[in-house]
Amino acid sequence: ILAEGATSRDAARDRDGRAGDLSALAAAAQRSGDILGVASVDLADFPDNRMDGVDLLDVVKRVEAAVGRWRPSVVYTHHGGDVNVDHRVAHEAVITACRPQPGYPVDTLLFFEVPSSTEWRPAADGAAFRPDWFVDISDTLETKLAALRAYDAELRAWPHPRSLEGVTHLARWRGASCGLAAAEAFALGRKIS
Repeated sequence: ILAEGATSRDAARDRDGRAGDLSALAAAAQRSGDILGVASVDLADFPDNRMDGVDLLDVVKRVEAAVGRWRPSVVYTHHGGDVNVDHRVAHEAVITACRPQPGYPVDTLLFFEVPSSTEWRPAADGAAFRPDWFVDISDTLETKLAALRAYDAELRAWPHPRSLEGVTHLARWRGASCGLAAAEAFALGRKIS
């Protein structure tokens, strides 16, 4: 997680309680990761909703360090057309950090959608999310929802797209799009085989 996730939400947080907010978000991210069975959750501290003011090279170096440590063959990142500026910066940093080079471990780049960020960018304004890679989550949708409940500061009430109902409907729709009960959809950025 590249941005610290709290300071842009309320002006008072910049002065009061920032450490408590960040600590709560870190704990929620860890609980969510535990539910998903991830090996570790790495939290950077780039400024929330202000990553466009950070030198891209600094973000690229953070991503390169993670790739160097974990040596993944598949990297998932935000779709470049998201309305959230931090998501767009993350997208650019990952593309740069994962440029194809001899001996580099990353052979697959997949771009994901974020409810209330990807679909809120008008299609006429930029690249629309057009999924062409689907992963069956029929058997793991409840685990995904449990992880979201653990990271509840990011959830909103229905009919917001980032509500539990909205996320469930999207998973069912993406599944129906490819003949499954539930799916996550991605846009393929690169595949080297």
